[in-house]
Amino acid sequence: MRKVLITGISSGLGAALAEECLRRGDDVYALGRHDNKALYNRPGYYFFPVDISDVEMLRENIKTFVARHHFDLVILNAGVMGDLKELSETSLQELRRVMDLNLWANKQIIDTVDLHAKAKQIVAVSSGAAVNGNKGWGGYAISKAALNIMIKIYAAEKPWIHFSAIAPGVIMTPMLQRIFETADPALFPSVQRIRDGLILSPEDGARRFLKACDLALKEESGSYLDVRKMGL
Repeated sequence: MRKVLITGISSGLGAALAEECLRRGDDVYALGRHDNKALYNRPGYYFFPVDISDVEMLRENIKTFVARHHFDLVILNAGVMGDLKELSETSLQELRRVMDLNLWANKQIIDTVDLHAKAKQIVAVSSGAAVNGNKGWGGYAISKAALNIMIKIYAAEKPWIHFSAIAPGVIMTPMLQRIFETADPALFPSVQRIRDGLILSPEDGARRFLKACDLALKEESGSYLDVRKMGL
């Protein structure tokens, strides 16, 4: 039985990860603004409500929840996409919101876990957007690219933890569904390419992602990995 800490479990990949870990007999400790009703009263499930975007107070807010636990795996899943639009049309306020949740909140969680608990492995959910640089994905792509290098830096600074940033591939989540409903493929060609490619269910995506987490332990700590290139 493992102890797994997961952020952002109300829907999509995070919900499926929590469900799959519980099915495997793991204890799941979850952080996020919204709980997942499907997981209520499940043996081994522990939820702590917290606004992860409140980065200034996050370390203090979660300290008691994580303290003295030894986590086998920490999955930093919570994130936000923001609107798909050109970078020149994106305000600094919007960019800061995305960076706070996708980057700095994860820094606060890593620091808190390392200071008040123990972790064998920390995996940040990254994205192919971090390396593709496609039109319209501005703040999200920048935040995920920054997340990748932050994970690499932490690996150099905290060798007692194995770090990875893993892109899970394209998964049908509420975030992706909103992109399909609101973004014009004529303006943002990458949207049509995503539509035409392989899109996994959250359940299949979670199983593949957890396999990637296992395989990541054989890679250099701090690596960026993409499940689509891992033979999964």
